[in-house]
Amino acid sequence: MSYIKKRILSFRFAFRGIITLFRETPNAVLQLIAAALAVVLGVFLHISRGEWLALVIVIGGVLAMEALNSALEVLSDYVCRKEIHPAIKKVKDISAAAVLLAAMAALAVGIVIFLPKIILLFS
Repeated sequence: MSYIKKRILSFRFAFRGIITLFRETPNAVLQLIAAALAVVLGVFLHISRGEWLALVIVIGGVLAMEALNSALEVLSDYVCRKEIHPAIKKVKDISAAAVLLAAMAALAVGIVIFLPKIILLFS
């Protein structure tokens, strides 16, 4: 198989992973909805290019962390056959913490970008 065909195939696997993430992970769907709302709000409030950049980075960060967290959970459940093991519990808790930290950073960015514009809109 040629190099280019292998690269195209790798993208197919990645897109399959994205579909699996949103079909099987309710939190990812909620995060995607929140991201869509932020994008709509950004369009409505005419945020700057720099603000768009910050928004895209934090949205991508949260969704990427959720994907990694979900992958670790699936792998952990497979390895432990769904039994609770202290080390696996710790791994799952820490990976969930990574998602939470990314989401808190995204919330902070959202507040910094949108709150002043919303306050100005209603004053």
